[in-house]
Amino acid sequence: MAEPTYTGVRKRKWGKWVSEIRQPGKKTRIWLGSYHLPQMAAAAYDVAALHLRGPNARLNFPNLIDSFPRPATSSPDDIQAAAHMAALRLANTKPPPAAQHPPAPVRIGLSPSQIQAINESPLDSPTMWMQMAAEALCLEDYLCDGFDVEDNSIWDYSSL
Repeated sequence: MAEPTYTGVRKRKWGKWVSEIRQPGKKTRIWLGSYHLPQMAAAAYDVAALHLRGPNARLNFPNLIDSFPRPATSSPDDIQAAAHMAALRLANTKPPPAAQHPPAPVRIGLSPSQIQAINESPLDSPTMWMQMAAEALCLEDYLCDGFDVEDNSIWDYSSL
């Protein structure tokens, strides 16, 4: 049986279907993902192609494009996110063949504000480490009665 061919989609040696699209006027490409069904990769491509190339873009599923999500902006992250959502929607409408594996995990990009929040979190805070250590040492309620991490060192057991 011949494998389906879709614009912007190719099959990896190990059987996954991948999709990417070249950005207009640039040599760079936007990676749209790796999927277990060729139709999912094709749907991801359609979302990106319509957004980047407009209504005259060559689409795999022109009759479904109105049901697919639209990227919020032209940033590669937004295009990827909308492409992934379209692929997942298509996967939910067609059952995978019995021999197929479940879909691979989807890579979700973090926004700059999310990255900043992670970078600014107090993972290296001595107080945080003291609180975590105190909680680990205080597994039994009777060991921790009256123990306050803010006022005492975890190594000072005289207050217990």
